[in-house]
Amino acid sequence: MGKRRQLIWLYIASDYGSSLLAWYCLYMFRKVVIEGLPFSASLPFQDSQFFVGLIVVPQIWLWLHYISGTYVDLYRKSRLQELVKTALILLLGTLIIFFLLLLDDRVRRYSDYYLTFFVLYISEFTFTFLGRILILNRSKSALRKKKFGFNTLLIGSNQNANDIYEEFSAKNNPFGYNFLGYINLNGATQNKLTTDLKELGRLADLAHVVHQYEIEETIIAIESNEHHQLNDIIIQLADKNVYIRIIPDMYDILSGTTKMNSLIGEAFIEIPPSLLSEWQIITKRWFDVIASTMALIATSPLLLYVAIRIKLSSKGPIFYTQERLGQYGAPFHILKFRSMYTDAEQYGPKLTTDDDPRITPIGKWIRKYRIDELPQFINVIIGEMSIVGPRAERKFFADQIVKQAPYYKHIFKVKPGITSLGMVKYGYASNVDQMVKRLKYDIIYIENMSIVMDFKIIVYTVMTVLYGRGK
Repeated sequence: MGKRRQLIWLYIASDYGSSLLAWYCLYMFRKVVIEGLPFSASLPFQDSQFFVGLIVVPQIWLWLHYISGTYVDLYRKSRLQELVKTALILLLGTLIIFFLLLLDDRVRRYSDYYLTFFVLYISEFTFTFLGRILILNRSKSALRKKKFGFNTLLIGSNQNANDIYEEFSAKNNPFGYNFLGYINLNGATQNKLTTDLKELGRLADLAHVVHQYEIEETIIAIESNEHHQLNDIIIQLADKNVYIRIIPDMYDILSGTTKMNSLIGEAFIEIPPSLLSEWQIITKRWFDVIASTMALIATSPLLLYVAIRIKLSSKGPIFYTQERLGQYGAPFHILKFRSMYTDAEQYGPKLTTDDDPRITPIGKWIRKYRIDELPQFINVIIGEMSIVGPRAERKFFADQIVKQAPYYKHIFKVKPGITSLGMVKYGYASNVDQMVKRLKYDIIYIENMSIVMDFKIIVYTVMTVLYGRGK
């Protein structure tokens, strides 16, 4: 991970330096060409506005690049895609800086505004992309020379897997696949793959192998007679932070599910570990932190009132913590207002039911309006949860759900949420069968995740709270 961080900081430094150079060029152009002042190398240093720009402008650029997901996964970036993305982000940033800092400039002709805009955009684009292409070329060279690579697992061991291994283990492999071994499905054929690589296990060992060897890339290269195992493979990988790449058959190619990100190498059906793009992930995280902070501040009188009522109503702590499963199955402790008596689960884990005698009098009220879940905004700020996401369950119940619905593991691709489509459409579940029925809505959410979808769910949740439709 050290090399990845170094590359990110190098990218940031390059963007910062590019913004300083572009601002200097723009300033000299405005003073010498537009205002007609004589050229002097010391001219910018005689104007306080120049120094204000040196402070403000780079911050705007770095913020825009950050929220657009520029500083994520640099070793996987395509130079052509980076060219297009850079051009679009710089166009947006130029518009912001122009209207924020440059529109009130004194000009002799209206066309000078167009020239100012053009010079800012071209200079920023030239310096920024030049720095980035040099860094990306360096990263691609490191991949080709195998100075850096992604821990890769081949799933399969016969002809298809062998063909893929031979192609990507070539000397000039630009993709950085560092093959650590393979998973043997139905018996391995003697070939280059089985000779060069270590057999790391069978299908039942897949999840353990991914964790043990810190696998980042999985390539599923199975034969036609092994396709019945594909669903089991994907389910085992669903809660893992890995890229899944599948060698397609002709039906997959004709149906349009196959993606080709490079003219070199194989085309794959790709399943990334994250269901959102980089900018959506960052936007969702910013929204979570800002909205959660505002919610805690706005409801602080209510939180204080509820805390006092809980303390006076029954013995025990005000807050209740419980271990739940988060993104990629990682455990965390969820924080809630205590709504039950302290000995509620003395005989083991048990789901709540209507008129549950374990619920305290104040607990019934705060559960009806879902006030008991307000402290979870702290979990959101910490980064363990999101405002919108599938409901976090205990491992005890998650294991039971998986037995009935193995696809339940798909919900671990995202952070659990305070509210969810399942909670809005179905509500609380009193048994595992109901949890499986509610799961349908969480899967629908995951397959249709977007910022717009999150806002819709938040609106429905607010309506649920206002009408007291909780349990």
